[in-house]
Amino acid sequence: MKNNILIALITLVSILASCKKDNYDPPTSILKGRIVYQDQAIGVRTPTINLNYNNGGTTSGVQVEIWQDGYQLRTKIPHFVAYDGTWSAALFDGDYKITLIKGNGPWVDMTDTISVSVRGNGTLDIPVVPFYLIKNETFQKTGTTITATFNVQTVNTTKALESVRIYLNKTIHVDQNNQMATGTTLASEIPDLSQPVTVSVTIPASLANADYLFARVGIKIAGMAELCYALPQKIDLK
Repeated sequence: MKNNILIALITLVSILASCKKDNYDPPTSILKGRIVYQDQAIGVRTPTINLNYNNGGTTSGVQVEIWQDGYQLRTKIPHFVAYDGTWSAALFDGDYKITLIKGNGPWVDMTDTISVSVRGNGTLDIPVVPFYLIKNETFQKTGTTITATFNVQTVNTTKALESVRIYLNKTIHVDQNNQMATGTTLASEIPDLSQPVTVSVTIPASLANADYLFARVGIKIAGMAELCYALPQKIDLK
């Protein structure tokens, strides 16, 4: 009888301890920032989420990795970068190290980590070195064709330019994975990067009667999956 009472007490203490452990207040400090080069945010594609519950679900996109020191089980806290190069994370106050996954973005791999102390809300821009940047982009609609004109700034020559692309979509989320039409100009068709570059696309029939669409240009770098993008622009069709 005494043994049964002892087991019941141990079980009750375990349950209470478990409940206490599982009822921590959520983190309230917000750390946010941008992925930047010389104070210019680097555009990337919109993160994708595939809610396939049979396989546990998947996500993809450019990630910021956040690591918190001082814990026995040290694991990363991944946060996806938004299409406009911004990111944010809700964190407990503490000391963290931040980095970017190698090969995950259209820039030179980040080899160092950034140490940051979180005590309430804060801002942290993460500097990177892109291979190429898009500058001064404009869009012109002529009939059923939209042409983008822009400058390509070469920043790092260790990887070659493969092509420049234009994407159209009915929402502001427009990129290689979210598009209803795309056009490409190959690097071999660009004689001089010091001069403005153009790339064109035909408006698809599915958007022909729309009041507007969103267009965006991107740079494809040889050997890299992720493109470097300018910000989307809204184009009136009426």
